Amino acid sequence: MDLQHLRPSQEQGVPLYLQLYRRYREAIAAGKLRPGDRVLSVRNLASELTLARGTVEMAYQMLANEGYFVTRGAAGTIISPRLESLAADHAKLSEPTAPASPPLHAISSEVLPFQLGLPALDAFPRKTWSRLAGRTMRSLQTTAMTYPDPAGYEPLRRAIATYLGISRGIACSPEQVFVTTGYLGALELVCHALLKTGDLGWYEDPGYILARQFLERTGMRLEPVPVDEEGLNVATGQRRAPHARFAVVTPTHQSPLGVALSLPRRLELLEWANHRQAWIIEDDYDSEFRYHGRPLPALKSLDRDGRVLYTGTFSKVLFPGLRLAYLVVPVSQIGQFRDAVNHRSGSGSILPQAMVADFMEQGHFGRHLRKMRALYATRRGYLVDALKQEMGEHLYIQPQAGGIHVLAHLRTEQDDRALAKAAQTSGLAVHALSDWQMCNSSQGGLLMGFANFATAEEARASVQRLKTVLAKC
Repeated sequence: MDLQHLRPSQEQGVPLYLQLYRRYREAIAAGKLRPGDRVLSVRNLASELTLARGTVEMAYQMLANEGYFVTRGAAGTIISPRLESLAADHAKLSEPTAPASPPLHAISSEVLPFQLGLPALDAFPRKTWSRLAGRTMRSLQTTAMTYPDPAGYEPLRRAIATYLGISRGIACSPEQVFVTTGYLGALELVCHALLKTGDLGWYEDPGYILARQFLERTGMRLEPVPVDEEGLNVATGQRRAPHARFAVVTPTHQSPLGVALSLPRRLELLEWANHRQAWIIEDDYDSEFRYHGRPLPALKSLDRDGRVLYTGTFSKVLFPGLRLAYLVVPVSQIGQFRDAVNHRSGSGSILPQAMVADFMEQGHFGRHLRKMRALYATRRGYLVDALKQEMGEHLYIQPQAGGIHVLAHLRTEQDDRALAKAAQTSGLAVHALSDWQMCNSSQGGLLMGFANFATAEEARASVQRLKTVLAKC
């Protein structure tokens, strides 16, 4: 079969994986592919059609789930032998239901333009990391090879406590630090240790979409509290839900607006939490990447009453594949969280934790952060300059002092969800601000990552692609 018949079109308003799915169905129904025929592997087809492996994997999975494909492990994938009658029954083929929108972090071996949540993978010190990996494997003590401490590898917890004391102003002991499998793992631990199904919490609106989805699926009730130029509007939260049990905030670099929670509001929030015996879950989102002055102090550094639960992650500082985050709990809650982790799945493999501990203790972590701050300031400039020159009449760039994404507000009343969907269909990982909002708003915007634009030319080429797509909307 001519592979060009399978090639999806970039011009259609249909996701590429769904186009590929349909091409295979049509080829099977038309007899171009017969029952028992072997199909190309995901890797080979992605290479032949210059598609992301994740796109091909999604199409193949749909075809296998619906019985068109049969996977045979190392023997490869074939057209199902049970499809003898399909060629005569083409009209009866059913259409699948496409997902409403792709996930924030789509599974793909390819880094897509504007992709959110990814650090500059080309700038990661791979040689240093590889050298540490070999040394860690050789020197790992026998005690570390037994059943791991569910709270996390002790040297890593010690290194995190030291780092937070120096860089974030948080005085904590290693006993207060719990290593988790990503930020959502930290949220899960908090829910298990301190909250119960049906508890009401304040949530920034707009706020981090994955955390909101996780908390809602865990059974928490969320009260949207608006964010303005000073961050979370604490007075509005007190008026709408004074008896809330918790508040989830990104005070240093609000996600996704990029503003900082002002000092008066920080003190107001802490006072509310102490008075109501509520918990504040502080997500120190992108705090390391501030381009003007030193990083702002953490909210936790002002906590005198033990009401703040501080979370941080290595995903955006090192790389997401580590799946490592951490949670700092008040001294009064160490026992409660110890009991909680003893009944959970634990903090994951010891080896990556040991490598990160060595990376921090030997000074590589601090050097890497300093390098990335300068690099991201430059790469943000690439994207902002390209957007202003190519699309300045359509977009307004929100000023911000840090982070690894740009928020561009729409100057018109166009539907940002429709624009983002069109961009995603064309392989541009743009996200709509409206998807991050719990309440409807007339102010639309587009969220765009910039960390992996290595040159100004790359940024400009991607913006020109985006401009072409949006012009058709």
